[in-house]
Amino acid sequence: MKRYRNATQWGVYNIEVEDGRIVGVSGVDEDPEPSEIGNVLLDGIQHGERIKRPSVRKGWLEGGDRQRCRRGSDEFFDVPWDEALEMAANELRRVADEHGNTSIFGGSYGWASAGRFHHAQSQLHRFLNLMGGCTRAMNSYSTAAAQVILPHVVAPWPQMELQQTTLQNIIDHTQLFVAFGGLPKRNAQVAYGGVTEHRTALDLDRAHKAGTEFVSISPIADDTEASLGATWLAPLPGTDVALMLGIAHVLETQNLADTRFLDSHCVGYSKVKDYLLGRSDGIAKTPRWASSICGLAAEDIVALACRMASKRTFVAAAWSLQRGDHGEQPYWMLATLASMLGQVGLPGGGFGFGYSAEAFVGSEYKRFNWATFPKGRNPTGFAIPVARISDMLLHPGDDVQYDGRAITYPVIKAIYWAGGNPFHHHQDLNRLVSAWRKPDTVIVNEPWWTPIAQWADIVFPATTSLERNDICASSHDPYAHFMQQAIQPQHEARSDHEIFAGLAAVLGFEDAFTENKSEREWIEDIWQRSQVMAQGQGFELPSFEDWESQGVYQLPHEPRVRDWLANFRENPAHFPLATPSGKLELFSETVASFDYLDCPGQAVWMTPLEWLELDRDAFPLHLLSPQPKNRLHSQFDHSAHSQASKIEGHEVITMHPEAAKERNLKAGDVVRVFNPRGACLAGLALNARMRRDTVSLPTGAWFKPCPVTGIELNGNPNVLTRDKGTSHLAQGPSAQTCLVQVEKYRS
Repeated sequence: MKRYRNATQWGVYNIEVEDGRIVGVSGVDEDPEPSEIGNVLLDGIQHGERIKRPSVRKGWLEGGDRQRCRRGSDEFFDVPWDEALEMAANELRRVADEHGNTSIFGGSYGWASAGRFHHAQSQLHRFLNLMGGCTRAMNSYSTAAAQVILPHVVAPWPQMELQQTTLQNIIDHTQLFVAFGGLPKRNAQVAYGGVTEHRTALDLDRAHKAGTEFVSISPIADDTEASLGATWLAPLPGTDVALMLGIAHVLETQNLADTRFLDSHCVGYSKVKDYLLGRSDGIAKTPRWASSICGLAAEDIVALACRMASKRTFVAAAWSLQRGDHGEQPYWMLATLASMLGQVGLPGGGFGFGYSAEAFVGSEYKRFNWATFPKGRNPTGFAIPVARISDMLLHPGDDVQYDGRAITYPVIKAIYWAGGNPFHHHQDLNRLVSAWRKPDTVIVNEPWWTPIAQWADIVFPATTSLERNDICASSHDPYAHFMQQAIQPQHEARSDHEIFAGLAAVLGFEDAFTENKSEREWIEDIWQRSQVMAQGQGFELPSFEDWESQGVYQLPHEPRVRDWLANFRENPAHFPLATPSGKLELFSETVASFDYLDCPGQAVWMTPLEWLELDRDAFPLHLLSPQPKNRLHSQFDHSAHSQASKIEGHEVITMHPEAAKERNLKAGDVVRVFNPRGACLAGLALNARMRRDTVSLPTGAWFKPCPVTGIELNGNPNVLTRDKGTSHLAQGPSAQTCLVQVEKYRS
């Protein structure tokens, strides 16, 4: 038996192999709490769902209009590698020559591998850039609204994400931690680019033991670990802004707001104050007003406001809050609320986003931007908001507003997808099905017959990280791992690099793509460029050979002893923020100038498009679609570890016992979850520690519509979510604004 070190997006593991088979998976010594998601590797890699050889859809081979209506339900034929590469390359050349490179959509979503060289998105973009470019997607499904609104208010997203207040700062100084959206441990198992040490839950427990009190504001109590002893407040889903406004009204009217900080470090508070007091719209945002919207008692809102003002308080919002209708507003309002408390930049005070959303948020490790596989520049320079893919495919030529400008959707004739699964990430999958059948051709690199492979025309079998060597080194993780090839490429699989090199050879630019480097030479090149960068920062990386033999390198420990906004607090003129004013923009003249009715110049309450207070009779349950516990997104849903958490093969929806009783349902039932957009089957679990009008169905079940009825069979919640942008500003996904009904399934 041999042991190999390999990195994933949910941890680093020792892989045990015997006679070419994976027989064991265990966490590395550096990880204090390895994620159990690693168990998906035991059978998920060498699985019957592997794509064995290049495959082409029957209808596409038959020519004509390629019978696009059969995409997703057609059969596939195996094709030799050289023929498949020539077919795909010729089709890409045809589309570029006849329609221009913006008619090629380069789809990828970055979570495919923790490897820095075998990074599917980088490989795809390098190939398409050398071919003349493509249309791409910008921002992410996780944080699209945050990525657009926060630069107007506080700071660019990369700075927010990597530099915000550390958990050690909170352990040492925070008396009260108020978590809008909770602190779900399940999400902190993962981090894009890889994670070595799982410490989020341990650090939060340390804070609790050090005396930090927690308040968890979420419709579901389990969104914060019971060990933290948090006070649980359960507002109506999607009403956090109203609750924050009620708290802010108390701070203003009871002279608890820090007017000195608001005057010296913020702009626009006078407009916020007018809105709070009802001077601008005739509605005072009192606790009673907030109570009528969010469902919490007015006296509880007053008590929370006074508690926050009396302690060193840190306020945080989960990423889920900005994945709803008007998703920009809760993040803007959270920054406003923290500014009113006046503790921004003080040890243990202020605000932050995404704590427990990914493993690196709040870590105090040294940040180092390792060298990457060079992608080059996209000659088209063109991108659309990531959550607007269906709109683009369905409405070419239409304009979409985005952050103060108009973007015209191109005519997409070909999609090339490598890494990720839009039939997991995207909303209203039945609408995506219609959109996905518009292009002439869809080409996919994929290891397994996942939904994205099933909905393609040309499929290339790709290797997994266990079938190649690589480097795992991320800007948010203090380790660099040599990822060792543990098994031979399965069946006829090739790496993404080999696939694109083959296509580039047909198109005449193989040397430009590969630079005549082998896999090892590319990995060594990345390491050597990182060595130069490290020297510029005053430290030395070991030689490539020493690092390879050791298998791991840890950066020098440089803990951050000051809050990321401490300098700004002490001298805002000398250390301004990267906003137009250099201050916290509680009112933004820039955003106001866009004249968007759905995103004005300050944080406000706006009724969601779907809301229980308006639509309770027809669809009386608010559906939340969180990340799953047993896998990352939809990865390895075919594995035994993922399947073990299901009921009769269906993803599990959780409901309050009283809501189940009203529908004559019991735990273990298979239920039909539906609304006007679609329906899916799910297994039922019960939990009394959640709102009666809320249900929770995790994302990631492989999309499988019944060919007869159309009902989705595996429990994918995105057949139910609405494909609408958060607002004209960010156009992010609004999946968390979704109403449904649930009934017992009768086949």
